[in-house]
Amino acid sequence: MARVISGTAISGEIRAEIAAEVEELRQAGITPGLAVVLVGSDEASAVYVRMKARACERAGMLSRTIHLPADVGEDELFGVIDGLNADPAIHGILVQLPLPGHLPYKAVLERVTPEKDVDGFHPLNAGRAFVGDPRGFIPATPAGIMEMLRREDIPTRGKHVVIVGRSLIVSKPLASLLMAPGPDATVTLTHKHTVDLASHTRMADILIVAVGKPGLITPEMVKPGAVVFDVGTTRVADPSIPEGYRIVGDVDYEGVSQLVEAITPVPGGVGPMTITMLLVNTVIAARRKLEESRV
Repeated sequence: MARVISGTAISGEIRAEIAAEVEELRQAGITPGLAVVLVGSDEASAVYVRMKARACERAGMLSRTIHLPADVGEDELFGVIDGLNADPAIHGILVQLPLPGHLPYKAVLERVTPEKDVDGFHPLNAGRAFVGDPRGFIPATPAGIMEMLRREDIPTRGKHVVIVGRSLIVSKPLASLLMAPGPDATVTLTHKHTVDLASHTRMADILIVAVGKPGLITPEMVKPGAVVFDVGTTRVADPSIPEGYRIVGDVDYEGVSQLVEAITPVPGGVGPMTITMLLVNTVIAARRKLEESRV
């Protein structure tokens, strides 16, 4: 049976470190502040936003949520973002995705000033992260996976990492991070048009799956002894439990966990790290602002 890589446990360690750093910043006269803009009434997004707010408050950070109606106009949304860009009490801004279809999400994300773009989605931050410029914010989920690898002492140098998925939010930035000097991994990116996906996944020393398709990775698609990170989170109906649904990943956990060295569960794996790394980025942004004020 595989060793379970608990994102919940690792996240708890990091959040304790964050709280200590927040207190240090507060003593220096600055409280890290995170603002979340939520458009519409998507329940999953609303739950996620509430989790972010609670995490901020527990760490001693300032949390602000701006909830706008689903039919909000582009100009009004831009005005809200501009106000947050100019607010000295706010060090991190994120616009919760997905946005309603009438809003140009790329333009919305680019409206957030790069210095407060703790999601790491602004093209300037994406480019900085790609070339290894430390001024760029790394998107939270890839940053969380890298931290899990480090804290679990999972070697990456010379290892073959196969990533299933090609998103700009997870897969592409993660590939850049893993190939950089230091991690020194060899990375293969696959996607839904990859021919014979299993022939690639079976070669992985470290397999990272971020698609959102329950049960995509079955035991015969995994090399025995590999390390598996399951980023997928999908609600599936389950009338046997009070909630009426359960959260599952992209990996057949029961089957694959019998073969591999280590695996992340869903829930409780990569998911908790995402919010935690958003807090980390916000603290970094606040510390940079403090350093600027001292120059």
